[in-house]
Amino acid sequence: MTVIVDARGLSCPQPVILAQNAIASGDYPIEVMVDTVTSRENVRRMAEKQGCKVEIIQQGDEFKLVLAK
Repeated sequence: MTVIVDARGLSCPQPVILAQNAIASGDYPIEVMVDTVTSRENVRRMAEKQGCKVEIIQQGDEFKLVLAK
């Protein structure tokens, strides 16, 4: 079952912390929703450092990052 993290409207470092918590749960895939380029890049970097594969899907002005092991 997909874990969904809605971090839209939150400023850093909150999206990164929420994504880290989801990764720590060990349930994949994880979809992280963000609405800024800064949040997208910070979450992407953190997830890759944790060993995740990251797919970024742009949806209008927002981004969905799909994290997988």
